[in-house]
Amino acid sequence: MFIENSSTDDILERFGEKYKGKLKFTGMKHPRIKQVQSIIKNTKSNPRNLMVVEGFWGVQLCMEKKLEIDAVFFSPQLFLSADAYQLADILIEQEGPYDRCLVSDKVFSKISEYKKPDGLLAVCSLPHYDFNDILPAPKSAYVILDSVEIPGNIGTILRSCDGAGVQAVIICNRRARLTHPKVLKGSQGAVFTIPIVEKEVAETIRWLEENNIGIVLTDTDAQTEYHHMAYPSKVAFVAGSERYGISKEWYHHAGMLVKIPMSGSCDSLNVAVSTSIIVYDASMKMKG
Repeated sequence: MFIENSSTDDILERFGEKYKGKLKFTGMKHPRIKQVQSIIKNTKSNPRNLMVVEGFWGVQLCMEKKLEIDAVFFSPQLFLSADAYQLADILIEQEGPYDRCLVSDKVFSKISEYKKPDGLLAVCSLPHYDFNDILPAPKSAYVILDSVEIPGNIGTILRSCDGAGVQAVIICNRRARLTHPKVLKGSQGAVFTIPIVEKEVAETIRWLEENNIGIVLTDTDAQTEYHHMAYPSKVAFVAGSERYGISKEWYHHAGMLVKIPMSGSCDSLNVAVSTSIIVYDASMKMKG
């Protein structure tokens, strides 16, 4: 259903007519629109970990990963290709308890975070994981984010962890919400694929020690450079806050401290860059 040379009103009307009885026309004051805005702006509690996923690629990924979808929004006036109509058809026709919302291009532009939105948006729940879901294999690497504050950094680290084959990411002393749009954008969808567990520091340390997982801290004052390090077969790398570094509690339990050598005037790298370098090095060493 790819309509060319039609006005935006005609496209909306024809789309609504085709799926009559299956779509809810959703204006600016509709509760579903308010829900999207509150999730993006983080103005209300979000116990279900709902995330706004915008764009053809993101909505398609939600389906591929079989995420729990709460609502889908369609603005056919903004669709960019026949593929968008095909994806919309699947989402409207398939079984599922989620709301199917038809919105005008003007309303969609009000809730979109893109300069040129493509008319597709979904509200879905992030998967929930616990320690029992991430038990170590004979060779396992974990990344622990302790007080990391910038959503874009979290997203980039998740993307690197996905690429390096990291078992899971554990969040301690959370300072940024995982449902932030910049986490999804920075992770390129890895927020859906990497198991993420949120726990307190003490509980995490106890779990690591019970499972014989070595704790490695990235520290600019460490004596050993990362490329000289031989890691244990089960290892967890701790990355700290952009401003304050790693919590002191970790230093009482760390088996190793490593650093990345710096040749210029700066004393350290961005936390996402440094974590990516170290997890890839560890991944290559584990693979021999």
